[in-house]
Amino acid sequence: MTDIRNDVLAALDQVVDPASGRTVVQQDMIQGLVVKDGHVGFVLEVAPERAPGSEPLRKICEAMVLGVKGVKSVTAVLTAHDDHSHQQGDDHAHDHAHSPAPKPAVARQAPPPQQGIPGVAAIIAVASGKGGVGKSTVAVNLALSLSRLGLKVGLLDADIYGPSLPRLMGITEKPESDGKKLKPIEKYGIKTMSIGFLVEEDQAMIWRGPMVQSALTQMLSDVEWAPLDVLVLDMPPGTGDAQLTIAQRVPLKGAVIVSTPQDIALIDVKKGITMFQKTHVPILGVVENMSMFICTGCGMEHDIFGHGGAKLTAEKLGAPFLGEIPLVPRIRETSDAGTPISVSAPDSPEAQAFQELAKKVAAALQGASKAAPKIIIE
Repeated sequence: MTDIRNDVLAALDQVVDPASGRTVVQQDMIQGLVVKDGHVGFVLEVAPERAPGSEPLRKICEAMVLGVKGVKSVTAVLTAHDDHSHQQGDDHAHDHAHSPAPKPAVARQAPPPQQGIPGVAAIIAVASGKGGVGKSTVAVNLALSLSRLGLKVGLLDADIYGPSLPRLMGITEKPESDGKKLKPIEKYGIKTMSIGFLVEEDQAMIWRGPMVQSALTQMLSDVEWAPLDVLVLDMPPGTGDAQLTIAQRVPLKGAVIVSTPQDIALIDVKKGITMFQKTHVPILGVVENMSMFICTGCGMEHDIFGHGGAKLTAEKLGAPFLGEIPLVPRIRETSDAGTPISVSAPDSPEAQAFQELAKKVAAALQGASKAAPKIIIE
């Protein structure tokens, strides 16, 4: 693994940046290099003003790495950062002191908002205002339950810093590429993609915001998703850059907000709903996860985190309430084993709770797809 990594860096050190005459490695333009089982991923950083014309340089980097012995696939992400191109090292300090002051960095021009994915009828986000509420578990089982309804479903793990899809779906293989697009990994009847497919499970993704945005954009547009009836996005928790990037650049049909009954979680539900409202994304509804604990011995229900708080909050905010998911050990056990409850025990009460959730989401999407009635004045 170390030899391949060194060979990759050696290959990239042969790629000369035409703007400076120095290699991309010498200028520290290669960031986030990951090598796993012959699959290579990295970020090519350029100055914001150079971003529109740097695609050929990115392709050259990919081609050089593909020529390295032992490399099976390459994913290179082009991103812009405002201070990178001006850091050339101490040996260039004199030149900088006598050169004209650099122009103020400008934000990288974003692609036109609301660009859809060809062949994907609807895109929905499963989100939460805070972590630890079981959002990913809900997203996975919702996607699988939508598939059981007869829909063609895709699932994208949009949490770059904490991808959980590989573990929840029991996926260990790597996606293939035709040189232009990545092929999603299909399992349990749905198409999946995650940055976790390309890195070790315990490896931290120490990426800046622009890198994350570029990676998300590529996983949306450079993956062979089509044909799909619905693409489910397992969003990262919170209301930061990643959420805004997706909400502004992708025509989301709606968002499903996941919460537990705790007051602290419900406070963040309000923040999540507000964010989507400000970005003009419809709220499909709120789900109360870990709604009640059902004792496996006596069968009694215990409100460990409280109960009914999410429903009350949804009513106050004018959002639909989509249902309650119980806190059952089997959901956790099947998730950890990579065999979600919706496929390992589809007839269980807890799996049926996810199925009812899927029916409501499907109905909401069908309603959103209907054209608004025309008003005719005679």
